[in-house]
Amino acid sequence: MLKRLHTYAIVTKKLTPLHLLRLSFSSPPSSADSDSNPEQPSTSPENDWDKLLDPFNLQQLRLSFNRITPYRLRKLLELPLDIPTSLRLFNWASAQRGYSHSYSVYFTIIQKLANAGEFSTVYELLLRSKEEGVVLKEPLFVLLIKCYCKSGMPDNAAKVLDEMSELFGCVPTFLSYNMALDLLVASGFYSDALDIFQKMLQRGISPTTFSFSVAMKAFCQIGKVDSACALLRSMARHGCVADSIIYQTLIHALCGQGSVDEASRLLDEMIHMGCPLDVNTFNDIIHCLCKFNRIQDAAKLLDKMIFRGYTPDAHTYGFLIHGMCKIGKVDKAKALLNQVPELNTVLVNMVICGYVKSGRFNEGEILFELMSHRHKPDVYTYSILIHGLCKIGRYGAALDLLGEMEASDMSPNVNTYTILIHSFCKAGFWDYANRILEEMSLKGLSLNSVGYNCLIYSLCKDGQLNEAMCLLEEMRTRGYKPDVYTFNALICHFCNDNQIEEALYMFQNMLAEGIEADTATYNILINAFLCIGEWREALKLTNEMMHQDCLMDNITYNILIKALCRVGEVDEGLCLLEEMVRKGTNPNNISYNLVIDGLCKSGRVHEAHQMLREMITRGSTPDIVTYNTLINGFCKMGQVRVGLNILERLNNEFIEPDVITYNILISWHCKEKMLDDASMLLIRMVQGGLVPNYRTWSILVHSFVQEPIDFILES
Repeated sequence: MLKRLHTYAIVTKKLTPLHLLRLSFSSPPSSADSDSNPEQPSTSPENDWDKLLDPFNLQQLRLSFNRITPYRLRKLLELPLDIPTSLRLFNWASAQRGYSHSYSVYFTIIQKLANAGEFSTVYELLLRSKEEGVVLKEPLFVLLIKCYCKSGMPDNAAKVLDEMSELFGCVPTFLSYNMALDLLVASGFYSDALDIFQKMLQRGISPTTFSFSVAMKAFCQIGKVDSACALLRSMARHGCVADSIIYQTLIHALCGQGSVDEASRLLDEMIHMGCPLDVNTFNDIIHCLCKFNRIQDAAKLLDKMIFRGYTPDAHTYGFLIHGMCKIGKVDKAKALLNQVPELNTVLVNMVICGYVKSGRFNEGEILFELMSHRHKPDVYTYSILIHGLCKIGRYGAALDLLGEMEASDMSPNVNTYTILIHSFCKAGFWDYANRILEEMSLKGLSLNSVGYNCLIYSLCKDGQLNEAMCLLEEMRTRGYKPDVYTFNALICHFCNDNQIEEALYMFQNMLAEGIEADTATYNILINAFLCIGEWREALKLTNEMMHQDCLMDNITYNILIKALCRVGEVDEGLCLLEEMVRKGTNPNNISYNLVIDGLCKSGRVHEAHQMLREMITRGSTPDIVTYNTLINGFCKMGQVRVGLNILERLNNEFIEPDVITYNILISWHCKEKMLDDASMLLIRMVQGGLVPNYRTWSILVHSFVQEPIDFILES
């Protein structure tokens, strides 16, 4: 009876100190201690687990009169024993008469081995369990899938799903597949996860909403957002309904690739389905709309968000304010600041930056003063204002603000100093730039890559190539690797100086250093070759650019269109314009102006006028350059009256004519001997607030000298 009580104490405790286990598995207690409590050690308990585990002796266990059972063995295997000891214990138990391992014992030993990465031994034990007739259950295989995924072995995880049914007779359910899908995606094995999802469908295992959610996430991660959206539409066939996580995943991915209209439709569907939304879902779409300058749509979505009871956060307002400032709607951005519940310095900085970039420094300065009373300006605030002052040529005021910044215990950072250095170099104030460099050095700051690039760019622009090359070497000496911007500055200088061979040499050096050329690099070189009429080399670079997956941008296309139109190949230029539209590179005003100019110079003025309509239809706004080109084209064809009609139309388009507009019309009226009309145009020009320039007077004087009239004195 005492022995049974003694054994009971062992097997019922969740964690019994090892010295008690040693006592329990040793010889039966003598009559002297038969009344003692078997759970109470005779000596004080040891707290150091290393010391408790160290005396574990399998030999004593072997000599024990207590019969080993699967339950007792599992309890022992759950102890923090090392792998060799655990395996010796497992094998010793196997050899005991009348003993056979249970599923729980196999689960415990395999769990310990799998967590330790001993997968070869795991596989041996799986085969051994099959020989012993132990029925393995799904949780064991789920455990193996988890361990394989964590160890970066996705193929083995997929193999488990195949073999658990074929070799071990355990049919996987959606639980096994969902675990594999989740772990593979979490570990970045997206293609492997999608393969498993396809097998799941092929084997007739009904996927759950979670299965679809993880598969869609995998598709989105590898850029196949359309495939993820197709999965959403197939969910109903499997009896599944999309949840918030699925919609949020797809909306985030669609916004990431710029498909904001599709994302907006999913948001409406999400609301219709009654799925809970959060502020991040709205933020994704608002951010994307602002990236595409669709500020009005973003503002409407903000109103919709508030109407439905969701509170915008700082990110929501930040996206809108930044978007408004980007398109010059700084006043609206400032008005939006008043709606922000918890205004912070970052949001105010955005508006100040918007004013500075729009050339309205004074208003930015006023906002800075107002901000100072409620929010402490940070380094970025001062850097914006210093940049604004330098931009309008107030370098002394910029240095004063730097001093004010330091006086308010705000230390300028490398970015602040870089702004000053770049501005001084750009203006040719090299002494001031050197002083800033010395001040940086005294404060323990050194130029970063951006600072070196600014200096090298300014030196190249100023024609100081030797100094730029010396700075390049210094940059390398200080451990900063030149990047594509560094080389672009040097290549641009060589091209502008008609040193094409040196530019190509620098280009080859850049590639040899493992630095990939960007679109700007190719644009500089292509333009340089076209300027000297080297079409073959320019086209060779264009092909190389596309081969390197370097996308052609507006500038690339405009360079090529300009060169084609210049040599009379206007139709080729038109083809390039259509290619831009087809490839999603939206033509800008310059693109259309170049084609319109080429058509007008080729006498195809009516096609040019049609191009104007097409330009407006595609969302581009004609500027004064566009209209000046058309006016000149019609006048050149003898249709001066049409040119005047275009001038009248400018008021309706809210475009102000400039001196060039009037010079074109005055010149053609003079050529057509319509001197009275030319004089009236001059009067209208002055009344419109424009000052005639040398070209205006030259045209008029030349014409009136040829045809003198008394009216000129009255004019």
